[in-house]
Amino acid sequence: MAGISQDWEPVVIRKKAPTAAARKDEKAVNAARRVGAEIETVKKSNAGTNKAASSGTSLNTRKLDEDTENLAHEKVPTELKKAIMQARMDKKLTQAQLAQIINEKPQIIQEYESGKAIPNQQIISKLERALGAKLRGKK
Repeated sequence: MAGISQDWEPVVIRKKAPTAAARKDEKAVNAARRVGAEIETVKKSNAGTNKAASSGTSLNTRKLDEDTENLAHEKVPTELKKAIMQARMDKKLTQAQLAQIINEKPQIIQEYESGKAIPNQQIISKLERALGAKLRGKK
């Protein structure tokens, strides 16, 4: 047992040094100011602005600007609007009742009947089944 000895020196356990994010928080900065520690402030060049995104027109942006094609969503055709309304009236259903039958929101039926909806073939086929009428032209 001659080679074993005990080390009786005190062991000091300290907290880790604050991370970069912790050093930036307001409490840490204020504490450093009170103690008189040196504080480095750096002004970021484009902080709080969106200059990088809008400063120069890129090739794609220019292409989009020069494009004169008028793009619009496809709308419900007038014949379909009238066919849905007529079939619903024949079955004596309200828009809300029809919507409940096909598991859609009443707003969807309202949009289809007013012509504002973007036609969805799945919804149109649900309407055809629920109303028992052919809404889309000749198949």
